[in-house]
Amino acid sequence: MSGLDLGVVGNCIVAALVDERGTIVWHCHPRIDGDPVFCGLLEPRAGPAEGRFAIELQGLAATRRRYIDNSAVLETLLLDGQGRGVRITDFAPRFRQYDRVFRPPMLVRRLEPVGGTPLLTVRLRPLFDYGAAVPQRIPGSNHLRFVAAAGALRVTTDLPIAMLEREAPFVLMRPAWLVLGPDESFAASLDHTCRDFLERTLDYWCEWSRYLSVPFEWQEAVIRAAVTLKLCSFEETGAIVAALTTSIPEAPGTARTWDYRYCWLRDAFFVVQALNRLGATRTMEDYLGWVATVMALEPGRELAPVYGIVPSEPLPERIVPALAGYRGQGPVRIGNQAAEQRQNDSYGSVVLAVAQMFYDQRLPRRGDLALFRTLEGLGEIAARVALEPDAGLWEYRGRRAVHTHSAAMCWAACHHLGKIANRLGLPDRASHWRGEAERIRKAILAEAWRPDLGSFVATFGGSGLDASLLLLHEIGFLATDDPRFAGTVEAIGRRLRRNGHLHRYDEEDDFGLPQTAFNICTFWYIEALAALGRREEARALFEHMLQARTSLGLLSEDTDSRTGEPWGNFPQTYSMVGLITSAMRLSKSWEEAFWRGS
Repeated sequence: MSGLDLGVVGNCIVAALVDERGTIVWHCHPRIDGDPVFCGLLEPRAGPAEGRFAIELQGLAATRRRYIDNSAVLETLLLDGQGRGVRITDFAPRFRQYDRVFRPPMLVRRLEPVGGTPLLTVRLRPLFDYGAAVPQRIPGSNHLRFVAAAGALRVTTDLPIAMLEREAPFVLMRPAWLVLGPDESFAASLDHTCRDFLERTLDYWCEWSRYLSVPFEWQEAVIRAAVTLKLCSFEETGAIVAALTTSIPEAPGTARTWDYRYCWLRDAFFVVQALNRLGATRTMEDYLGWVATVMALEPGRELAPVYGIVPSEPLPERIVPALAGYRGQGPVRIGNQAAEQRQNDSYGSVVLAVAQMFYDQRLPRRGDLALFRTLEGLGEIAARVALEPDAGLWEYRGRRAVHTHSAAMCWAACHHLGKIANRLGLPDRASHWRGEAERIRKAILAEAWRPDLGSFVATFGGSGLDASLLLLHEIGFLATDDPRFAGTVEAIGRRLRRNGHLHRYDEEDDFGLPQTAFNICTFWYIEALAALGRREEARALFEHMLQARTSLGLLSEDTDSRTGEPWGNFPQTYSMVGLITSAMRLSKSWEEAFWRGS
């Protein structure tokens, strides 16, 4: 039975999840939204050992894991009772070469004996077609091929092929390599090439993290969150996936199992915003290219809330019968029906994500009149749909309403278009967008503010509360000293907070009341408390959330507020974003903490 205390390795093309014993339990090929050839995390019906890439140590007694420095290179140490063992180093090559980034769809594993000569068994059990097809094993002189109608993989190694093919135990006498990738010949020295790949990949991540503008406090946590966000970007197109997995339930025994390996306009905005704050603006530039493609595919039409990492590919939702699900709790879904929904907050998400292009002088490509005209097209749709019903950011499947957050994000789109127009010296357009923003604002204040509750509410004319209302100050809709903001924060804390965690809302949805807390909501609450000057309370809650991370510093989508157990897709970009933005808001400044010696 696998849990979610998993390590993540990747290179912005492929990624893998590795458990505490060094077993790869999730890996999609040939890209992060592809066929999960290692799908043990979702318990293939073909058998409990299938869909895994395991390194088994005879007499295993202890395990230890760490990331090497500030990298995406994971080291797992397995030890037996006599102190003998194996050190497993996992990474996906990523480094600069020939003026571009080299990032093949490849995973590399290094096995190194520790404390003697350990007895190992390597079990390579990929599956194809979402767990439905067991491939044929075809040995070669220094490789093992896995071939099925749905695809093929090759593992190139300097270990004895017969031992791998038969899954026979062997003594590891010296360091060895296993390279998993496309069914192609490895036309180079394996040892020399892999050593070079490892050194250059470590150098790449060291250099990348070196230029992050991290806060003084909680640096390790922020760097790990930033590296994880980077691994959730698909650099070929610029898309940013919400998570690397599908169908991890949001709570035990629930059918809330969704495929998150796609790019939500909303989630991507939060990722771009967080990395921008750290100075990692390249992700925003790549994402802009993906957004430009989306807008070109939907000229003058309403945007879908979510698209594939190749945005022209449809996302029909279906249930996969060959995978039982995480801890046997299905259904396992592929695709996402949310692509068919109307979620009106998407327009604000795009405009806010792109707005920095008009202000940041560090960027090689700056926002110009042509980009502004493109954004105006989205703004016109936002102005039209702002006060119309939608599924909301929580993607209700059984009902629609005028959601306050959606309307406020449409306001944000118009408001920021007015600011951009003013910066570009377009007074007529600035006036137009200010007028549209004011019209939407008046409607929100009239329909979503409840004086009797002392709070804004989730829907126009409703009475329920929604954690997204905590963002009203973040997007500039309310000033932090507005008593309506303080009242909303107070009401949300009273009704949605459970044991230091925040639930999304307090009304039943299509599946009843949510059973677990949504991690990003807790971080929104922390930031709202800080904005109100309640910093010590905010810091205490933030430290509590740091304890909710896995042993390697990662977060899933949800946390059981009673047990602290992680649930939901993993790693969740929303959650890692919340950690970064909260840390940056709460940390002592470098001047205060370092130069003044406090």
